[in-house]
Amino acid sequence: MYDGAVQDLIDELGRLPGVGPKSAQRIAFHILAADSDDVRRLSDALSEVKRRVRFCIECGNVAEEEHCRICRDPRRSGEVICVVEEAKDVVAIERTREFRGKYHVLGGAINPMDNVGPDDLRIKELLTRLADGVVQEIILAMDPNVEGEATATYLARLLGTMGIRVTRLASGLPVGGDLEYADEVTLGRAFEGRRLMGN
Repeated sequence: MYDGAVQDLIDELGRLPGVGPKSAQRIAFHILAADSDDVRRLSDALSEVKRRVRFCIECGNVAEEEHCRICRDPRRSGEVICVVEEAKDVVAIERTREFRGKYHVLGGAINPMDNVGPDDLRIKELLTRLADGVVQEIILAMDPNVEGEATATYLARLLGTMGIRVTRLASGLPVGGDLEYADEVTLGRAFEGRRLMGN
């Protein structure tokens, strides 16, 4: 619709999750009207995050070092691991101040429609973390939607044979919602009321 660079920018912005064509156009024209210093700061921030940020080698959370700050924190219990779909879910749970254990980020959820199966997730890495016998409980904190339920059920069956307590966040979270949009009170109550899965 637009010529050259403007349309290229709109197209690239439109590829971002949650950004439709109209939003992409609005953002593009905001960038065009913005001060050059503001645009440079945005560009620098994008470049810097790609250069410096990686994923924690232990849990898969975002980090600027080999291990994220949570895995490095000696006050966190290694006996409980909360398994989440994405790194953004770690932030949502941390806001509740209810959880004092460690995390494991799967990198998604089982979704046959998008050709995402168990082998595409960080499940092998989770099993490796359980090998030393320190972990006593796994909390499954998947999104309360079809993909999240499928992933939680798969993990509950897999982990149920290992003698580890497997729990799932309690109701209180809306079905079809995402953890990152849940308020702290709802998410906190869901944590307190988690339930045993499997056996």
